[in-house]
This record gives sequence, structure tokens and C-alpha cells, in this order.
Amino acid sequence: MPFPFFGDDKSTVARLLGTLPQTGRLEWIGLRPKRREAMLAVAEVEVLADSHLLGDHARPKPGGKRQITLIQQEHLAAVAGFLGLPAPLDPARLRRNLVISGLNLLALKNRQVRIGAEVVLDITGECHPCSRMEEELGPGGYNAMRGHGGLTAHIAQGGIIRLGDEVRVV
Repeated sequence: MPFPFFGDDKSTVARLLGTLPQTGRLEWIGLRPKRREAMLAVAEVEVLADSHLLGDHARPKPGGKRQITLIQQEHLAAVAGFLGLPAPLDPARLRRNLVISGLNLLALKNRQVRIGAEVVLDITGECHPCSRMEEELGPGGYNAMRGHGGLTAHIAQGGIIRLGDEVRVV
């Protein structure tokens, strides 16, 4: 007899993948004023549709899949643990724009999320670590981030986001 959730019925898997009733919370917002400069934590920011965060140096191409980056707050402690560092890590060290708690971000891949009342993001893929993680976190930083690097997104609808805003699947 097949396992009741993952039998031969593909519609059951599709139904399970579509079930995500939780809501998350925006815990941190970071901007990079200039390339290779320290991240600047802010309480709110204007998100420009199909573009970038106002005040961030990055100017992705219109229609780009990596206009904004997100990381799961719960992964900050995991990465610190892999490196023997005090937990949780300061999110600025990981160079992602938004830290979200309460949602499994990987479950959002290829879906839309709304942050606050206005902003809608198309979650486009994983945000894999780069060699800067070795510089920032020390030896092993790159490997500690593997599988914990967060996600990238396209900005489908702009607006203002603030710390504490609700994050939910559209």
C-alpha cells in the first residue's frame, strides 16, 4: 500500500504543495548603498516595481529574476552553528535584502508573496552563496550557506514595506 500522502496520485502531491496557510513576518531590511560596502539596516523602504529597493546600489534589468533577495530568519542560527559562531548571525553579514520569519521560504519557490499591503514578489529561485561568504564568515562560510542562502525574487508590484509587515502567499 502506498504512503497516503505520496502515493501514485500526483494530484495529492500538487494539493500538498499548494497548502501553505502560514503567514510570516518581515524581520529585517537591508540596503547596500555602494558595491562591497556594509549593509545598512532600515525600518522601512520603498520597493520599486520591476526594479529594486530605493537606496540600494543594485540596478537589476527590468524583468530580472534577482531584483531582491530574501533569507529565512531561522537559517541564521543554523549557519552560525555550522561555523561555531554565536547565534544568530547578524543578517547584514549575509548580504540579503530581507529576512523573513515563520515561513519555509523554499516552499515559496515559483509562487507569489505579498509583503505588507502593497508589495508583491514573484519568488524566482534559490540565492546560492558566493565566495564573499568566505570573506565575511571565514573558512567554511561558503559551505555553511549552501542550502541556507535564501531566495531571489522579481518585484511584481511596488510599494512601501516596514519591519513587522506580514508576509503571505498570494
